[in-house]
Amino acid sequence: MTRFAFVIHPLSIQDVARKYPLALRVPERAVEWFLDRKKPFKVSDIRGIQSLTGATTEGIFIALPMTPPMFTKGDSERAYERILECCEIAREEGCQIIGLGAFTSVVGDGGITIAERSPIAVTTGNSYTVATAIEGTLKACEMLEIDPAKSHLAVVGATGSIGRTCAQVLAPQFAATTLVGRDLERTKLALRGIPNAQATTDPRALKTAHVVVTVTSSESAVIQPDHLATGAVVCDVARPRDVSVRVKRDRPDVLVIEGGVVSVPGEVDFGVDFGFPPKTAYACMSETMMLALEDTPVSFTVGKTVSVDQVEQTQLWAHKHGFKLSGFRSFEREVDASVIEQVRAARVRRAAS
Repeated sequence: MTRFAFVIHPLSIQDVARKYPLALRVPERAVEWFLDRKKPFKVSDIRGIQSLTGATTEGIFIALPMTPPMFTKGDSERAYERILECCEIAREEGCQIIGLGAFTSVVGDGGITIAERSPIAVTTGNSYTVATAIEGTLKACEMLEIDPAKSHLAVVGATGSIGRTCAQVLAPQFAATTLVGRDLERTKLALRGIPNAQATTDPRALKTAHVVVTVTSSESAVIQPDHLATGAVVCDVARPRDVSVRVKRDRPDVLVIEGGVVSVPGEVDFGVDFGFPPKTAYACMSETMMLALEDTPVSFTVGKTVSVDQVEQTQLWAHKHGFKLSGFRSFEREVDASVIEQVRAARVRRAAS
């Protein structure tokens, strides 16, 4: 049996305060100084994962005491050193592959250097994250009666590995596509091979989009209530979220879903509560589990690009082992039928007017 590990880290000072309440009463710089001196540690054992094939796997969560600014504003080499400490813990625990969660998967060269230096295989999980974002987006369109062939798609963070591949796969199914990025020249380069597409750095362009997929590496929300059209579907794959919590409060006519929420096969026990319903996980975690179930501890998704072939391979593994999209979640809550109907009705009213 191949064992796996997965790296998690606090996404905000509020997350740090769950373990160290003093964090809310001191300057952020002091919190970062403290965290920089804390070593990574094992959080829990993960048990009970069983494939439809009968294969099983077990693993561990490893916590890395770093916040998003420590990755984005700090020294990449220092981040590498600390991630490699996690890899060493995983090796000592008998794991053959480790998954990089949240900002550990985007720092520096997106896992390439980590994979080269790690004593075990590495994956970012981005291939299956793309797969579930695409599946979830199209399922939401179906439920809201949005016809992609007559609709406008926008991809925010289109120069990143996940955003670019989402655009490549989804754009041919839509009438028009807008790629939104921070750097116009890089965003224009991402247009290559994408039909009926335009590039911009202005988030106000989202106002004409029926469907938005957003996956930036921003530390704070980039999509605000006034950016979105009535009846729009927004698939937010980013962590921390790209969509402001104000959208939940101010825009009941918009459906925001979290990308990559997956039902894991078997009687899985993660040993820790990370805010999901029982037996569900992020897609990036699930990719790591699938590689372990395949008994194939190889570095699968690393670097800043994700190929369509990689996305399709993870879809095949998911079908084989029993991983599947687990409904919709929005701002840590399950999306029920009444929410879907409310947004669908808003679309109908908009069309009528």
